[in-house]
Amino acid sequence: MRVGEARLSDTAESLKSIYLGADLRALRKSRGLTLQDVADRLGKSVGWLSQVERDISRPEDADMVHLADLLDVPVGLLTPVSEEGVIVRKDGRRAIGERIAGLTEELVSPDLTDAFEVIHSTFAPGVSRSDEVLRPTQEIAYLVSGRLDIWINGTRHTLTPGDSARIRAQSFRWANPYDVPAIALWVIAPPVY
Repeated sequence: MRVGEARLSDTAESLKSIYLGADLRALRKSRGLTLQDVADRLGKSVGWLSQVERDISRPEDADMVHLADLLDVPVGLLTPVSEEGVIVRKDGRRAIGERIAGLTEELVSPDLTDAFEVIHSTFAPGVSRSDEVLRPTQEIAYLVSGRLDIWINGTRHTLTPGDSARIRAQSFRWANPYDVPAIALWVIAPPVY
């Protein structure tokens, strides 16, 4: 291996870790947690967590699992696989979401550092969310394929491919009572995952 190749490899690896700290900070803040809150729950110092969030230090694998549990996200979300924070390949999307059976959510955005996030959601046939969601966000749901029923402030709408729905800090729930998966792209601002 040539010296230049090793440096490029090291640079790519360090670029991946750059987004870990920013993503952790965004997740922590979106949950209303302070550095002290998270450090206390992990049994770590505020200094350690601050260094992780500033990408000065990288947590051990066990710490990553504890951070994911604490922030209620899959551990894979804390492992960026985008190309230098610019490109996200289809097979490199990170799983996110609330882990509802029949719903698969993946981060399309390279990381969680923008003023918004883009989520690729696949709703399996028969899956639904009966409890209403209410978040302080603005969201656009764009249906790529299938059909999806969505209730916004109690009013039911059926989306078909090419339709979109806007949600502005309104309660909503959804269901796919149809026999094919529904695939949607969600743009959410500010990021909540």
